Amino acid sequence: MEQQLDGQKPVQKASPEMIHSLFLINHSGDIFLEKHWKSVISRSVCDYFFEAKEKAEDPENVPPVLQTPHHYLISIYRGKLFFLSVVQTEVPPLFVIEFLHRVADTFQEYFGECSESVIKDNVVIVYELLEEMLDNGFPLATESNVLKEMIRPPTILRSVVNTLTGGSNVGDTLPTGQLSIIPWRRAGVKYTNNEAYFDVIEEIDAIVDKSGTTVFAEIQGVIEACVRLSGMPDLTLSFMNPRLLDDMSFHPCVRFKRWEAERVLSFIPPDGNFRLMSYHVSSQNLVAIPVYVKQNISFLETGSCGRLEITIGPKQTMGKMVEALMATIHMPKSVLSVSLTASQGSYTYDITTKILIWDIGRLNPQKLPNLRGSLSMQTGVPKPEENPSINIDLKIQQLAISGLKVSRLDMYGEKYKPFKGVKYLTKAGKFQVRT
Repeated sequence: MEQQLDGQKPVQKASPEMIHSLFLINHSGDIFLEKHWKSVISRSVCDYFFEAKEKAEDPENVPPVLQTPHHYLISIYRGKLFFLSVVQTEVPPLFVIEFLHRVADTFQEYFGECSESVIKDNVVIVYELLEEMLDNGFPLATESNVLKEMIRPPTILRSVVNTLTGGSNVGDTLPTGQLSIIPWRRAGVKYTNNEAYFDVIEEIDAIVDKSGTTVFAEIQGVIEACVRLSGMPDLTLSFMNPRLLDDMSFHPCVRFKRWEAERVLSFIPPDGNFRLMSYHVSSQNLVAIPVYVKQNISFLETGSCGRLEITIGPKQTMGKMVEALMATIHMPKSVLSVSLTASQGSYTYDITTKILIWDIGRLNPQKLPNLRGSLSMQTGVPKPEENPSINIDLKIQQLAISGLKVSRLDMYGEKYKPFKGVKYLTKAGKFQVRT
């Protein structure tokens, strides 16, 4: 059963294959793992990608789709690694990008993290997973609960036994999920405690100019689910204000026609952890900016010093506490050292990278945190042409900054009463204040 990863329409097989090869590339540009599903494609195809990586100042700015004379290169950047796929025919790029994210998510779930060292330590299981996740170039088994029945996650004991016996982690039987009409859920699930938890997590991306005016703001949101329910439950999740959302992407379990008609999420969930949906809120008047930043960074025309003063206060937090507050500034190369006083938290300045980090912690609305002092500049060097920007990190528990709220969760098809819970979290994505 072929189904698009966002759960909307079945995919038509327009070509004999979709993804031909996969290369894993580390932060410094070394290819440390490659997998080919048919013929081997030379590593030299990655040269086009390396050229694009050189031109992009930030790894996250590398174009996700690159066209070469004979291939398309489609990549994602996750955990300081590039997942680069080689495609020989024209395909929907978002399909491939979503599949690559599924691969990274699977590694994260199997090994606890998605890093070069962990992938190298578990290289046999990695190849087994890739073999099951893609069949003839098309995504096949991408649900972790189904994969775990086919390929057992690594444990220290199992690794030792496999080394001694030459065994593998591949299961002996076909998973029940592959035989059911619902490929993402295995049959016969039983739990003593039946519970369903949903996390609404929103990241706010914003650019604020030096006068405090919002230049750009949007919210990227996801709903992560952890469902441990017996049998074959049928769930319906309703929102108080679903019209806020646009550009949604759903797990294949979501009945898309029901969402279109009623704006409710109706689904038979996978067993365990999964991402139910992702969404955007891009209308700027709906995006609340949680904190304001008063700042003054100045460099003298002559002489070897500058001044810095920053104050951060709550703006639109709906009465919730701002936590894990941090300000990061990439200083001009001519700033040799800083002499600052922080009224709250602590600061560090790396003279090599020229990065100033002010770790504030919890924002106290009664006594606003302030950082002020002098900057020691290189003598004889012209004043910096432009002031550095301030990047803000923060977390707000129990708040979805868009105002999205779950109104109710109903279950059908089973007779027990599950324990249900919803948590909200807002955090900063790319939140930049210009000075």
